[in-house]
Amino acid sequence: MPKQIVVMGGGSFSVEPEESLLDAYVLGLSAKPRPKICFVPTASGDSAMYITKFYEAFGDRAEACHVGLFGRPRTDMASVLTSQDIIYVGGGNTANMLAVWRVHGVDRMLADAWERGVILTGVSAGMICWFEAGVTDSFGPLAALRDGLGFLPGSACPHYDGEKDRRPTYHRLVHAGFPAGYAADDGAALHFVDTALAACVVSRPTVGVYRVAAEGASIREKALPVRLLSS
Repeated sequence: MPKQIVVMGGGSFSVEPEESLLDAYVLGLSAKPRPKICFVPTASGDSAMYITKFYEAFGDRAEACHVGLFGRPRTDMASVLTSQDIIYVGGGNTANMLAVWRVHGVDRMLADAWERGVILTGVSAGMICWFEAGVTDSFGPLAALRDGLGFLPGSACPHYDGEKDRRPTYHRLVHAGFPAGYAADDGAALHFVDTALAACVVSRPTVGVYRVAAEGASIREKALPVRLLSS
C-alpha cells in the first residue's frame, strides 16, 4: 500500500454548507464504498460541536468514528487508528495538539498507521502537523512552529488567501531561513504519495496552491498546476 497524505488549506465539512468536494476526494482514494474513517479533533480540544459536524458529514457514506484525548482516552487507540482506511485531523491549536499527541504516543500511532497504508488527511492544523514546520496562530499572533511530525519534508502554510497576514508572514519566515514548503488557499489541497507531491486539487476555480522558497535575497512563490474537482 502506498503511503498517502492529503493536506487541506481550509474548508472541508466544518465550514462548507454542502458536501465538501475535498472530503469527497479523500474518501474516493480508499476505493471502498464505505471506508472506515476516524476523526481526531485534538486541536479543537475535542469540541463536541466539531465532532457532531463530522458525524453529520460522514455518517451516511463511511464507517465513522473518532478518537478523543481529553477526559479519559480509550485504551485501544493504537488498534483503532491502524485499522482505519482514513484518519482525519481537524483544525484548531496545532501546538497544543502536538503536545497532547506526544504525551499519549499518538504521534507514533499515526506514523505506524501511515506506514501501513492508512490515508492521513486534515485541514488547517491537520495540514501543518504532517510537515517539519508551519505557520501557526497557536501562540496568538502568527508565528513559526518548528516541531511538526516531519512525515513530509519542509513547511506548510494553510489559509493562504483566507487570512491577510498568512502570506507575508510565510514569506518573512522563509526569507529568514524557515524551510521552503507549500501554501494552500482555503478550498485547496495537496496530495502526497510517500513524500512526493502527486496532485493538487481545488474545490473552486479561484483558489490555488503554491511552492514558496527563498532564492538569494528574494522569495519565489510558484503557483502549482491544479485540478478543479466537480460533484
